[in-house]
Amino acid sequence: MKAKELRELSEKEIDVKVRELRSSLLQKRLQSKTGQMEQPSQIRLLRHDIARILTVANEKKSGKNKE
Repeated sequence: MKAKELRELSEKEIDVKVRELRSSLLQKRLQSKTGQMEQPSQIRLLRHDIARILTVANEKKSGKNKE
């Protein structure tokens, strides 16, 4: 998901999205540890998505909507 799309979401929707991605990340980590994961790069992508969402959330809270 792109940052521009995330800026259009409400704070509640952002919180829900973060929760969903964190649960997905947990599942992927468990799959990785048990050897069931086909694409280990998905963990890195999920972490980047979570960081992107949290960055947008912090921008909204501080009032720095640049776009």
